[in-house]
Amino acid sequence: MIPSTPDEAKSLARALRAALKPHASLGHGQSLDVVARVVGLDDWNELAARYRQPALGCPMPILRVYDSVRARQFYVDWLGFTIDFEHRFDASAPLFTGISRGETSLGLSEHHGDGTPGSVVWIPTRQLRAYRDALLSNATSPLRPGIDADAPGGPTMTVTDPFGNELRFCEPTTV
Repeated sequence: MIPSTPDEAKSLARALRAALKPHASLGHGQSLDVVARVVGLDDWNELAARYRQPALGCPMPILRVYDSVRARQFYVDWLGFTIDFEHRFDASAPLFTGISRGETSLGLSEHHGDGTPGSVVWIPTRQLRAYRDALLSNATSPLRPGIDADAPGGPTMTVTDPFGNELRFCEPTTV
């Protein structure tokens, strides 16, 4: 994994130099080159160039929900997502909730105009059968999803939330 910032990379290089000090002597530039090589790049110049490039983060699909209590029951209690944050402009305003599980982040919005009811989100998943079995064993289970072993891209489990949004959990056969 590439260090997030140049300062983080430089900190790793300093730590490397300190760890090697009793056994070997590396200059700071040499240790920066080693950090770059560890993450699969040729040298510090290539790593530094990465930090100057525009970077995009992971997108957060926003799904329209009509009832935050039902959304919490479905996404948190049943699917196992974690609430990252909740936001209201004031006490009477609709709720926007950020949730995540693993590398997947979703926005659940009660705001009119956020998201389109009936949206589809494709979620790459490891250990799909184990995840499905855990869902089926959950006492709050509102659905009994199957796995389509012949779905394009790999075995897929489709669940529809109480608001008509479709989540397709897929164990990709190719990366």
